[in-house]
Amino acid sequence: MRQMLRPPTVAPWFVAVKFVGMVLAVVLASALLPPAVHAQPAQRVERERLSLDAGWLFHRGDVPAPPVRGHGASYHQAKAGGAVGAGGAEFDDSGWRRLDLPHDWAIENAFDPEENASQGYRARGIGWYRRYLQLPASDRGRHIELQFDGIATHSTVWVNGIVVNRNWSGYNGRAIDITPFLRYGDDVNNIAVRVDADAQEGWWYEGAGIYRHVWLVKRDPLHIATDGLYANPVLRDGRWTLPVEVQVDNTGETGREAIVALRVTGPDGALVAQGDTRVRVAALASATARLTLQVPRPQLWSPTSPRLYRVQAVLRQPGAGPTRDIDSTELRTGFRTTRFDAERGFFLNGEPLKLHGVCIHQDHAGVGVAVPTALWEFRLRRLQEMGVNAVRFAHNAVAPEVMDLADQLGLLVMNENRNFNSSPDTMAQLEWLVRRDRHRPSVILWSIFNEEPLQGTEQGREMARRMVAAIKRLDPSRPVTAGMHDGLFAERNAGEVLDVVGINYQVYAYDRYHREHPRRPLVSSEDTSAYMTRGAWRSDRAAQVLASDDNEPSSWGQTHRAAWRNIADRSFIAGSFVWSGFDYHGEPTPFQWPSASTFFGALDLCGFPKAAFYIRQAQWVRDRTVVKVLPHWNWTGSEGQPVKVMVATNAPRVRLLLNGQPVAEQAADRDGIVSVDLPYAPGRIEAVALQGERELARDVVETSGAPARLVLTPVFGPGRTALAGDGRDAVPVTVSAVDAQGRPVPTANLRVRFEATGAGRLIGAGNGDPNSHEPSKAPERSLFNGLAQAILQTERGGQGPLRLRATADGLTSAEIVMDVRAAALPAVPAAEAISRVGGWRISPAQAARPDPNQVLAENDMNSWGWGEPPIRQAAEPQAWRAYRTSLRLRADRNDGRGHLLFREIAGQAEVWVDGIKIGEKTSAAPGPLRVPLAQGPGWRTMTVLVRAAPGEPSGLTGRVSIERGAAGPSP
Repeated sequence: MRQMLRPPTVAPWFVAVKFVGMVLAVVLASALLPPAVHAQPAQRVERERLSLDAGWLFHRGDVPAPPVRGHGASYHQAKAGGAVGAGGAEFDDSGWRRLDLPHDWAIENAFDPEENASQGYRARGIGWYRRYLQLPASDRGRHIELQFDGIATHSTVWVNGIVVNRNWSGYNGRAIDITPFLRYGDDVNNIAVRVDADAQEGWWYEGAGIYRHVWLVKRDPLHIATDGLYANPVLRDGRWTLPVEVQVDNTGETGREAIVALRVTGPDGALVAQGDTRVRVAALASATARLTLQVPRPQLWSPTSPRLYRVQAVLRQPGAGPTRDIDSTELRTGFRTTRFDAERGFFLNGEPLKLHGVCIHQDHAGVGVAVPTALWEFRLRRLQEMGVNAVRFAHNAVAPEVMDLADQLGLLVMNENRNFNSSPDTMAQLEWLVRRDRHRPSVILWSIFNEEPLQGTEQGREMARRMVAAIKRLDPSRPVTAGMHDGLFAERNAGEVLDVVGINYQVYAYDRYHREHPRRPLVSSEDTSAYMTRGAWRSDRAAQVLASDDNEPSSWGQTHRAAWRNIADRSFIAGSFVWSGFDYHGEPTPFQWPSASTFFGALDLCGFPKAAFYIRQAQWVRDRTVVKVLPHWNWTGSEGQPVKVMVATNAPRVRLLLNGQPVAEQAADRDGIVSVDLPYAPGRIEAVALQGERELARDVVETSGAPARLVLTPVFGPGRTALAGDGRDAVPVTVSAVDAQGRPVPTANLRVRFEATGAGRLIGAGNGDPNSHEPSKAPERSLFNGLAQAILQTERGGQGPLRLRATADGLTSAEIVMDVRAAALPAVPAAEAISRVGGWRISPAQAARPDPNQVLAENDMNSWGWGEPPIRQAAEPQAWRAYRTSLRLRADRNDGRGHLLFREIAGQAEVWVDGIKIGEKTSAAPGPLRVPLAQGPGWRTMTVLVRAAPGEPSGLTGRVSIERGAAGPSP
């Protein structure tokens, strides 16, 4: 075949091998640079952690690579940098959608009864992401790491066409050393990610895509490793110490010595301890510095007083003169003791503390699993308001910022691993989790699995034994548990190697297991599983609606009241983890289509409380009076008929008044409930919480009229009145309707339209209805039993007012204005895709002008050389050389307005494309050449003939690129 012809399935053979040429050309080109370029240390020494969230290109669906056929294509695909298809550096992504991360494409999809119920009836599939970035020449010599906090589910990452990482879980983070694969200066780097979300790890909604943050971290070659700082306080013989380990990595070319300096500051910022030690690290090796610091009388961390200490590690370069800082990192830790006692349960700081826990997944209405940090804070604070002091993140690692919030808010955490397996891949996931979180005061338990069929077998025991050992090697201070729903009494079972046995639902096993294993601590790792529809007070199974009066337990669980009684009555059970804190997408139970989410939560998908929220308050809250009337009092058409009224309270007694008249007074039962059937009469119900005759608090519910106007209520965290214009900050806004007198209308189900303007945007909406099929990303949502939620997020670089306007037919509209303040987020700007022309073949020097259409055999990898501009040939007696490559034209450069831009050619030159001469440089002096490109095939063969001036160097001495636009940039 002739070299300039293109086969139907792949580029010509030299297109395939051009990538090999690019790799080889790096070696050749480096020989032409001053020798000191690669040996110089980085000029900038501070660590930079830069956001890579903005400026990605996305394609929904797979992009199959062309078939590999022929010698050239086969040769190429086996070489580093030879990726074809969407993983390749030169792939045409000009038609892809532009977006910012985090991103969950599944939540954007419509509900489909043919899709997997467990994943919420939403298609997942495969998707691709690509991004471009430039790095200054001053970054050459630094250690550069690409960090993904989470991608759902399986993923492959390419950098400049080279596979740099494959991952098999949607829940673990990755820190990828991409230093060897990068280009600097004017060159543009490409990152490509293929995401396979057809792969499932769970039986709940898992989302799809790069749904957590992405970072680029730049450091000195001698640096503190990612998650390499470890500090975990120890109390021994009445004295507190802080043992610190610092892993130092060296990716440089020579061994180096450094000083590791440590500083510990208290909650008030005052210095409480410091010290330093030396470490020497060989080239391409790691070493660990260890130092134990004395911290006298620290302030203790607890749920009621989550005091955090800052530990900072600084890496310093010693020398004859003053030392200089070359890297630093820090973490927050807390001083506290924990203990699980087989008879008396859990102890924190020497005091017994019953765990009031919930299990939660990581999704939220409107946004799926791409949950902003501010929304996570809203969720965790809601749980604390319910009386929660512990969270089991089920059944996987959560984002690091969520763990930060747990530390800051004082929530105790059961930190759970996703995959039960002791093979190398999954052990690496487990070890990553422990390394990341082993310094956190919030973490009190590691959990290695949930409800595994092999838990009661020898196989399960052996896997568990190895996983426990791996955890203990990294963190000997915390106990290991697992959620077991069977196999507890098998002859050989996983529970035998656990420090604390977790029991899911098997209430009958509590006493027997404690009796047979009196020295083994127990925790209820999962319990309850009761159903409720928020705002509903009567079950209608035909409509898939379940009453909220706590009388709809699952077949395997119990009501909220019964489940807590079984734990509260047993001092040997450390506490409870209720299934579940929030409703979640997927796993619709007890119904399936049209139900698309669960009914388990004490709060719905939006974080609006159900009756279970107040029942748990009555059980768990002791620092304030709880009194809540359930349900609403809008029962038009039921006048005179009995309506069950429940009051959840932690007070001894409750007096009920209807329209100002006492109708009942009762002592609260042991579950904190007063229940009375009252004949319905419109008006006002009041519940007065009493201790003796002293009023402690009261709650009021009134009958409302028809909806008259909308109300928007932003839910900020404590002390927050404004949003940060960093493109990440967010706020949930409660949408409700009131009547003409301003009373909430709990039965309103009308459609509301939203318009967000100014320094932010609407990123999702929900209403907590598990049967709703309204789109999550539409600018409208129906109220469900009186409530809906709109979620707003600021724009990057936003500043000024952010307005949300809500309208509904026949109602007075509502509008709120929030202040967005300028906030800088260090980030890597997204670069434009530059069509760099590389992978050149170079003929031997010739005395006569070469034939531009000369055929080179497909399997000839050696008679012509390889090169990558700048290519400079020394003066030689034979003046002519041919340079040949393939042009890959992106659609945005193949419109007839594109240009070939040679930044510099030394010598006279002719440019031939597909056998046609399209440009010429007549001067032999080094200079640029711009050649117009006609619209045509996406792949073309280009040959450049260069004739050297006598005694002068020659070649493609500058970068070659394909520029778009009529004019393009100047050379």
